[in-house]
Amino acid sequence: MPPTLASLVQNSALKLTVRAGADRLSTPVRWAHASELADPVPYMDGGELLLVTATNLDAENAESMRRYVRRLAGAGVAGVGFAVGVNYDDIPAALVEAAEEAGLPLLEVPRRTPFLAISKAVSAAIAADQYRAVTAGFEAQRELTRAALSGDGPAGLLARLAAHIDGWAALYDTSGAVLAAAPDWASRRAARLTPDVERLRDRPAPASIVVADSEDRVELQSLGTGRRARGALAVGTGAALGTAERYAVHSAVALLTLTTARSRSLQGAEQRLGAAVLRMLLAGQPDHARAVAGDLYGGLLDAPFRLLIAETAAPAGTDPLTETMEAAAARSGEALLLVPEGERVVVLAADGGAAVAACAAYAEAQEDRAPREGGAEDSDVTVGLSAPCGPIAVSAAYKQAEQALSVARRRGRALVEHEELAAGSVLPLLADDAVRAFADGMLRALHEHDAKGRGDLVASLRAWLSRHGQWDAAAADLGVHRHTLRYRMRRVEEILGRSLDDPDARMELWLALKATEAATPPEE
Repeated sequence: MPPTLASLVQNSALKLTVRAGADRLSTPVRWAHASELADPVPYMDGGELLLVTATNLDAENAESMRRYVRRLAGAGVAGVGFAVGVNYDDIPAALVEAAEEAGLPLLEVPRRTPFLAISKAVSAAIAADQYRAVTAGFEAQRELTRAALSGDGPAGLLARLAAHIDGWAALYDTSGAVLAAAPDWASRRAARLTPDVERLRDRPAPASIVVADSEDRVELQSLGTGRRARGALAVGTGAALGTAERYAVHSAVALLTLTTARSRSLQGAEQRLGAAVLRMLLAGQPDHARAVAGDLYGGLLDAPFRLLIAETAAPAGTDPLTETMEAAAARSGEALLLVPEGERVVVLAADGGAAVAACAAYAEAQEDRAPREGGAEDSDVTVGLSAPCGPIAVSAAYKQAEQALSVARRRGRALVEHEELAAGSVLPLLADDAVRAFADGMLRALHEHDAKGRGDLVASLRAWLSRHGQWDAAAADLGVHRHTLRYRMRRVEEILGRSLDDPDARMELWLALKATEAATPPEE
C-alpha cells in the first residue's frame, strides 16, 4: 500500500499532530511538496501533502483561509502540514476551522521536524511500496511461468492468475468462445462478454478494452502479435489493477500468447521487450534497462556492443539482412536485440560478434553484386553502424548510426561505419570565415575581460578543457591553485551566460578556441 497520512502520523520520528480532518487520514499520499505560494494549485497534481509555514498567507483571516483551503481540497491535495514555531507559534484558528469545514486533514509539524524529513519519509514509503509491487509482480511471473510449463495447460495458469489479482480470469478463442475460466463459477460471467471479445478481435493485436458494470471491472486483452488476435484474456476485479496485479496480467498475456501461437508470439514478445530496453537506454536509464533485459538481453549489455540502423526493402524480421543476423547470432549463442522502427530496424549486437560480421558480409555482398555509382536505392539494404559503446552511451550511438546511415544513402553504399566518418581531423574545417566569426563572437567577452588585466580567463578555459575538467591537472598547467581556477571558471560561466556542465557548451568553446588558434599565425 502507498503511504497515507495515517502512516506519517504514526511515524514517531516525525512527531506530527492531527489538528483537523482526523477521519480522513487514510488518504494516500503521492508526494510531499513545500510551497509558500498564496495559490499553489496550478503547480499541484493531486494527492500531495502540502507543507507550509504561511509566509505569504493571511492565515488569521477566516475568509481568506476558507478560500485557500477550498482551492486545495478541490485540487485533490491529500492534506496540509503546517510548521509551527516559524511564522506562527501555533496554527491559526482560522486555518484550523477552514480545514475542518472542508474536511481537509491538517497536520501540525513541530519546529524540530524539517520538511525534508517528511519528504524523505514519503519518498522512502513510495519506493518501498513500488519495490513490494515489483517484487510481487516478479513472483507472480515466476508462478505463472511454472503453471504454463506444467501439465495443467491454460487452466492452471488462469487459476494462479485469478489468485494473484483476487478476482477471476478467462481465456477465449478467436470466435469468442470460453476455453477455460478460474474459478469455475467465472465461466458464466465470462460467457456474457463474447460480444466484447468479438469487438476486440477486429482490432490489430495487441489491444485491450475495459468493461465495467455493477458486478466487477473487466479488462480484455488480445493475444497474438499478428494483424488479427489469436484469442483473448479477460480478468475481472473489484477495482482497478494495481502495479503487482498489472505485472501478473501482463505476464499471463505473454505466456498465453506463447501457448496459442508460440513461434510468432515469441518473436513479438522479444521485440516488445527489446523495444522497452531500447527506449530505456535511449532515455539514459541503463540500470532500468538492465533490470528489464533480464536473461534475454542482459548479457548483451554487459560487454561493448554496436548499434546499427538498417533500411531494407522488406519488413523487419522477414528481410534477408535481419534473418542473416539472427541466424548468425543463434549459431554463436549471442543475444541480438532487434526493434522495428517504422520503415527501418534498430539492432543492438555484440561488438566483434557473429551478427555484426554477418551484417558486414551481407552488405559487402550487396555491393559486389550490384556496383553502384550514386544510388543507395539500387540495393535492398542500407545500414549505418555506430562505434562500440556501452549502455550509458546508447543515445550517442543512435545518433552515430543515423549519421552513418545518412552518409550511406548519399554515397550509394550498403553499409557505412561511424569510424569512417570520424577518420581524419576536423581542424582544417575551422579555417572557414564563418567559423572564425563564430569563435570571435563567442570568446570576445572573455578577451575583453582579460585585456583589462582582471585575470587570464581564456588561457584558464583552454587549460581546463584540454584536461577534460580535471581541476588539479589544469591548475598545475597554469601554475595556480585549483581554487583560483574554480573561481575563474565561475567567472567564465557568468560572463558567457553558459554552464560548463553542458557538453554542447564545452564543445563549442573548445572549437572556438581551436578556431582562434588556427587563425593566429605562429610566432617566428
